[in-house]
Amino acid sequence: MREVIRDLYRHMQWADAHVWRAAGETAGAADDAVLRARLHHIHLVQRGFLSVWNGKPFDRREVADFADLDALREWGRGYYPEAEAFLDALEDRDLDAGLELPWAAHLTELLGHAPAATTLRDTLLQVAAHSTYHRGQVNLRLRELGTTPPLVDYIAWIWHGRPAPEWPATTASA
Repeated sequence: MREVIRDLYRHMQWADAHVWRAAGETAGAADDAVLRARLHHIHLVQRGFLSVWNGKPFDRREVADFADLDALREWGRGYYPEAEAFLDALEDRDLDAGLELPWAAHLTELLGHAPAATTLRDTLLQVAAHSTYHRGQVNLRLRELGTTPPLVDYIAWIWHGRPAPEWPATTASA
């Protein structure tokens, strides 16, 4: 199971890098509040769960904290070395550990009942699934802005030979 999770995270980084590359090449993307908010949300949630896994306070950054898309992208990109270190240290027995989510009270209101017990495994899979879901919304927004979004499905990553991510370079405006 740990190797499946590691593959999901390798794919997630590859897909995020591709989407960011497309955003950087799309006219109007830098000024698009919808795109910016969706990209921010993906990385905010990734970092929120990482803080729970590591038992550290969550440094909640707001979208307005970032001067431009380059700054937001680099913050998002910075998640991956930390996540990789966390995954490298995992043992199989860790996956079944229960987790208390700091936002559980909000979920109780939303669900109408307290959330069922959650494990580390559940949340590791949630982050990959959540990122995929919102990456699809980002791709839809890129299409609305006039570009053809990248094919970032998991199977596309497999078909390409499971390549490493190719993050776009920071532009001179950063």
